[in-house]
Amino acid sequence: MFGDNFFNKVEKKTSVNKDTILSLANKLQKSNMKDEKVLRDVIQEISNMTGKPVSKEKEDKIVSTIVKDNIPKDIDKMF
Repeated sequence: MFGDNFFNKVEKKTSVNKDTILSLANKLQKSNMKDEKVLRDVIQEISNMTGKPVSKEKEDKIVSTIVKDNIPKDIDKMF
């Protein structure tokens, strides 16, 4: 799937280590990603992990986009 090089780049950019990323990925696989509360919890967890705040407006946009299956192929266009 992803090699150590990928995780090293992510950790360098976000200060989030491989084990934390894999733990979050495992949690996401077991979650209902159409549940608004679950999505908001995940967004806040990622925000806390990375130290990057997410405004209420941006959080609402992310949740709405995911719930409506309106995720762009190029995720950067979402922001």
